[in-house]
Amino acid sequence: MIAHRGASAHRPEHTLPAYRRAVEDGADFIEPDLVMTRDGVLVARHENELGGTTDVALHPQFAARQRTQPIDGRAITGWFTEDFTLSELKTLRAREPMPALRGDAHDRRFPVSTLHEILALLDDLVRTSGRQVGLIPELKHPTHFRAIGLPMEQALIDVLAEHDIATRVPLVVQSFESTSLRTLRDIAAPVLPDLRLLQLIGDPRARPADGDAARSDLRDRDMLTPDGLRAIATYAALLGPHKSQIADGRFEATTLVADAHAAGLQVMPYTFRPENRYLPLGLRHGGPDARNEAGAIAEMRAFLDAGVDGLFADDPALARRAVDAR
Repeated sequence: MIAHRGASAHRPEHTLPAYRRAVEDGADFIEPDLVMTRDGVLVARHENELGGTTDVALHPQFAARQRTQPIDGRAITGWFTEDFTLSELKTLRAREPMPALRGDAHDRRFPVSTLHEILALLDDLVRTSGRQVGLIPELKHPTHFRAIGLPMEQALIDVLAEHDIATRVPLVVQSFESTSLRTLRDIAAPVLPDLRLLQLIGDPRARPADGDAARSDLRDRDMLTPDGLRAIATYAALLGPHKSQIADGRFEATTLVADAHAAGLQVMPYTFRPENRYLPLGLRHGGPDARNEAGAIAEMRAFLDAGVDGLFADDPALARRAVDAR
C-alpha cells in the first residue's frame, strides 16, 4: 500500500510530516513526486508550478517570477521550481491544495522537502518502526526538465546512491514517460540493481509528454492493449493505471488486471481518497465533501478482491485497514 504524496488526507502533501504520518499509519511505501530547482536539486512537489501548493504568492520578492509556459502540452501560469534556487525555495511554506475539502490548519507550517531530506527521514523511520518501508518516487515532467538542461534521471540515481537506505528497502521509480523509465533502467543497473520501475498510465486519449515531444502517435490507451502491456514489461515490473481503467463507478470491471498479469506486470491503481466526491455513487453516505471511511475501505477492498497488487491512497490508515481485512 502506497501513501500517495504522504498522508495527504491529513497533512499538506509532500512534506516531511506527511511522510512521517504515513509511516505511523502503516504505509508500505511513501511516494515523493520529484521536480527540480534551478540549481539542479530534486524536491518533492506534485507539479513544478508552486502556486497551488505553497505560499509563493504571498512573497512580494518573487512576484515578477510569475509567468506562463507550456508544460506537457498545456499552457500553465504560475511560479515554477526551475526558476528558484533551493535556498529561495526554502523560504516558501507548503499549503493544502484542496482547502475547501481538507481545511488549512497546517498551512505555512512546513517547508518544501528535498529528496535528500526524505531519504534521511525514511532511514530514521525504518529504524524506529522496525518495518521495511519502501520508497516509490515519481519523476514529474522529465521531458520538460530535460529540454531546459535539467535531466532528472542521473540526478535521481546520484542522490539515491548517496543514501544507504536506498539499498536496504524496496525501491521503485515511476513515471508517465516511458523514455525516462528506459533511461533509468540503463543507468541504474550498476548502482541499484534491485530498483524496479512502474509505468503510470494517464488519460487514455492523451499522448505521453515524451511521445508528444517526439511526435509519436502513441497514446496512453495503446499501452493498455495486450501488445502494449507486453512492451511495458520489457522495461518495467509494475503498471499504475487510474482506478477507472480497472472498473467504472458501478464496479463493472475491465480485463486490465488479468491482461497486465498475463504480461508479467503487477498492478497498482491510483488514487483512493476518503471523501465522498471520489467514491462510487453506491458507496457514498452524507454530503459530497464528507469524509466517508467505511465507503473508502469498501472501495479499496473491492479493488483488492479484483486482483490488484497494491494501491495508491491518500489516507494510509484506511488503506492499511482495507489491506489487513482481506
